[in-house]
Amino acid sequence: MPAHDATPGMVLSFEEDRERAVSLAQTCGMAHATVARHRFPDGEIKLTLPASLPPCVVLWRGLEYPNERLTEILLLAGAARDLGVRKLTLLAPYLAYMRQDIAFSPGEAVSQRIVGRFLAGLFDAVVTVDPHLHRVATLQEAVPVPVAVALSGAPVLAAHVAQRRSDVVLIGPDEEAMQWVEQAAAGHGWAYGVCRKVRHGDRNVSIALPEDLDVDGRAVVLMDDVASSGHTLVKTSHALFQAGARSVDVAVTHALFAGDAVERIREAGVAEIWSTDCIPHATNAVSMVPTLARALQAHHLNA
Repeated sequence: MPAHDATPGMVLSFEEDRERAVSLAQTCGMAHATVARHRFPDGEIKLTLPASLPPCVVLWRGLEYPNERLTEILLLAGAARDLGVRKLTLLAPYLAYMRQDIAFSPGEAVSQRIVGRFLAGLFDAVVTVDPHLHRVATLQEAVPVPVAVALSGAPVLAAHVAQRRSDVVLIGPDEEAMQWVEQAAAGHGWAYGVCRKVRHGDRNVSIALPEDLDVDGRAVVLMDDVASSGHTLVKTSHALFQAGARSVDVAVTHALFAGDAVERIREAGVAEIWSTDCIPHATNAVSMVPTLARALQAHHLNA
């Protein structure tokens, strides 16, 4: 959309995302509309969009329930194009299916590659937060759209931690967390490191603390991009307390927290759990809307 166009476009969302999407739209000076969804007895869904849409539309839709939501965005993108939308941006605070980037066994579906191509066939731009990219350097390699923007919740979480803890040691539960831990620690002068994690199954991991980092008597904050089953955080917390940590808190971008994960993490002695609002959850402590709005203004409105 040309920068001189007087119509900045519209943000679409489903009802459960409405509050954050409205805040985003207001920040960016855009209109907002809610997509109506109807489920038939056989499980099929019907979506109803506004009958009139501007040329540029942003869809706010996190993919924390990916199997159904991927179908939703397929239907929505097709309907938006039929209604004349020329530039369609997916704003997905959480982007699913990014973890498996190679086939570990013959015949395995490489979900990152497949879902990335799927999204690229629907959208002109994708904006997300802390996508789980390991062997892939950029979001655009995983999702080959013209504009692919990967933001991070680490600085926002770090600012929140700094207001509540002093003499912090920041630790990531595995080597992959180094990118977030390093970024969060940089602005505050905190000591930091990452554990070594050996995964023996979906719910069975072993943890080795950083050998060169003294946590005795210190306030430790565990930081990661996503918390799901909570098993890694529980085992890491146990190891930290055994090493003499004064306190352990958790800061995560994506609060998936399946089942009784939060209860088990608290039972391990964790005092506070702070998450961003990328995924709505009772642990949400900071909002990513201002960060997302700035990215949208830079990459969508001025494109």
